[in-house]
Amino acid sequence: MSYELFIGLRYLKAKRKQTFISIITLISIGGVAIGVMTLIVVIGVMTGFKEDLRNKILGCYSHIVVLKRAGVGNYQETMRKIEGVRGVLSATPFIYSQAMLSSESGSLGVVLRGIDPETIGKVINIGSNVIEGSLLNLKETPSRGGDEFSISREYPGIVIGKELSKNLGILYNDTVRVISPMGVMTPMGMMPRMKKFIVVGVFESGMYEYDSSFVYVSLTSAQKFLGMPDVVTGIEVKIDDIYRAKEVADGIERDLGYPYWTKDWMEMNRNLFAALKLEKITMFIILVLIILVAAFNIVSTLIMVVMEKNKDIAILKSMGATARSIMKIFIIEGLTIGVIGTLLGTMGGYALGFFLAKSNLIKLPPDVYYISTLPIRIESTDSILIVVSAIAISFLATLYPSWQASRLVPAEALRYE
Repeated sequence: MSYELFIGLRYLKAKRKQTFISIITLISIGGVAIGVMTLIVVIGVMTGFKEDLRNKILGCYSHIVVLKRAGVGNYQETMRKIEGVRGVLSATPFIYSQAMLSSESGSLGVVLRGIDPETIGKVINIGSNVIEGSLLNLKETPSRGGDEFSISREYPGIVIGKELSKNLGILYNDTVRVISPMGVMTPMGMMPRMKKFIVVGVFESGMYEYDSSFVYVSLTSAQKFLGMPDVVTGIEVKIDDIYRAKEVADGIERDLGYPYWTKDWMEMNRNLFAALKLEKITMFIILVLIILVAAFNIVSTLIMVVMEKNKDIAILKSMGATARSIMKIFIIEGLTIGVIGTLLGTMGGYALGFFLAKSNLIKLPPDVYYISTLPIRIESTDSILIVVSAIAISFLATLYPSWQASRLVPAEALRYE
């Protein structure tokens, strides 16, 4: 062990008459620890929000959507071409339309989605969100075996969100009316399309916006109701790597050619994820200020130590210690404070993050934040960045006091001793 390291560590422990300096040292360590812990937890929450929101969005939407003006005809052949593109795992057709859902309790505007119950589960995991009934109940002729529930075929089936079910007072197996703004000509003039459906399933995605406005019917029922024989709005696609969505989407466009066009999940939710990323960066910058405040404590601690150790510094210089060695002593002391505080803060941040993630202690209003509990995902890359930043700030805080100590003239310090 070099004498600079030995003396630097020794100065961390004050003598009995210098207890105040020791307390200031502990306060400096605590300040760094609290700053690092806060930064790790808050950045973990921001990362959790982003990942949880992404997972929930991809639970309701596919990775890529293939569209065509005026709808996609002969969609079975188009699906086969899409599934032949490199990176594509599966595809399913869908119909998208605005409608109104009416019950005895009232009426609400909804997003009507026609799906293929057989293939939708290969693209999105909406089926796992169904808490009552099953998506397979949407089939026109459900079987009586397996997980399918035999239902009345007097009306076609519909699956609605849990929040929509609450808002309209609709229960499983109830009958509802679906009204389309696309009218149909009758002897009485233009009239809105209206059809009765029976509720064969209720889903809960965990996102209030979807649970309160989305309804699913079978592809055949949607085509009959909207007057779209053998035509679908588009095709949803699942790929092997969600971060290659743009690349795979371009490949699909090349293979299908004009007038087909695609939209990937990042493009459809660009504004939302850009806002989350900006918020995460902003919170990181703001919370680094907490560590900067702790760094000022390190500066003040070292200045007080330098003032108190004038005689020691003078003696060391008289014995041959160089100005560089004196700087090393106080840099080591300040850096030790920063490293200990950073390690304690990192352990505290991981412990607090684990506790909050497991306990679900903090509840959130789902109609405001999309999710019901506070999500936390602490990534190693974020933690490494925080640790490096904290140690770097602590190191910079040691430079001025160490430089001042190295400039001390031994004769001046020992003149009145």
